[in-house]
Amino acid sequence: MSKFRVGIIGVGFIGTLKHLEGLAANSDLCEIVGICDLLPDRAEKARANFAPDAYTTTDYHEIVNDPNIDVVYVCTWNVSHCEITCAALEAGKHVMCEKPMAISGAEARQMVETAKRTGKKLTIGYQNRFRQDTQFLRGAVDAGELGEIYVAKAHAVRRRGVPTWGVFTDKEKQGGGPLIDIGTHALDLALWYLGDYEVESVTGSVYSKLRDKPQGNPGGGWDPATFSVEDSAFGYVKLKNGATIFLEAAWALNDKNPREAAVTLMGTEGGAEIERSAAGYEVSLNTVLADRMIISEPNASTPDSDGFTTLGTLETKQWLEAIRDDHDPLVLPEQAAVVTEVLEAIYASAASGETIRF
Repeated sequence: MSKFRVGIIGVGFIGTLKHLEGLAANSDLCEIVGICDLLPDRAEKARANFAPDAYTTTDYHEIVNDPNIDVVYVCTWNVSHCEITCAALEAGKHVMCEKPMAISGAEARQMVETAKRTGKKLTIGYQNRFRQDTQFLRGAVDAGELGEIYVAKAHAVRRRGVPTWGVFTDKEKQGGGPLIDIGTHALDLALWYLGDYEVESVTGSVYSKLRDKPQGNPGGGWDPATFSVEDSAFGYVKLKNGATIFLEAAWALNDKNPREAAVTLMGTEGGAEIERSAAGYEVSLNTVLADRMIISEPNASTPDSDGFTTLGTLETKQWLEAIRDDHDPLVLPEQAAVVTEVLEAIYASAASGETIRF
């Protein structure tokens, strides 16, 4: 099999640390032939570090319309995900799009429809599904150890962790703050474990209480005048099968127990919890018969050293193999679209004060 020829659009923090590193680690499956970024110097730096023979451009159209490219990676501002992804699919490319899938349910559904119509594969960058702890817990869920899971809590809370680089606090470019940035990961995990994407209703609350208190942020202070997104958001999601999900997402919240990309599951036969300690992510399971901790068992924990690069390598490998072997990737676009619809509904519910019915 010849290598997949890849074009990447957007080589900022995630585009570089996760995707360029992941592609480089899978050089047996792919080669990077085109690099696009709005900042020419950043694109040139990426070329020099990862693909000396690749070309660079500031126009994404050059990447999506290049007949020599098979796979496109979209790692741009959230508001441009749908436009670029659909253009690439229409041009006959398979697409890996970073999370969140889009900033609205309508855009997400458009991406799903375009992938189906063109016959090209599409996946979304929910790399937390590839962690050792999340994979271990998925095995326990699939084995029925928790029974019927009817309550889930999705955690994405930082006490102080506002990203002060890039455009994270710019609503016009990102579509939202911590809810759409890190809440999306926690919600994806919760829905994935529940295995049911039929949503009945969503109720949400969104807050901007700490935007004028930049003190104590590890990434440095920010300008409150340009902080146009929420600092925390909360959602209550009810599925048609009766199960419920509580979602909490915050970049700044006075909570002494922050945790991110983590879930708590409660079922008829047992429960499970993913927590993040100084050492990394750990899983605990409890059953009706007896409590038992499994954090010491193989593959039940993910050390913090297994960060973006390691997960990006695993994500890239399964994605390219899914294309090569013509099977579904781990993250289906239909699943990611529901995540986007729920996030949109939380914002809409908070704005209207009403529960959003699906």
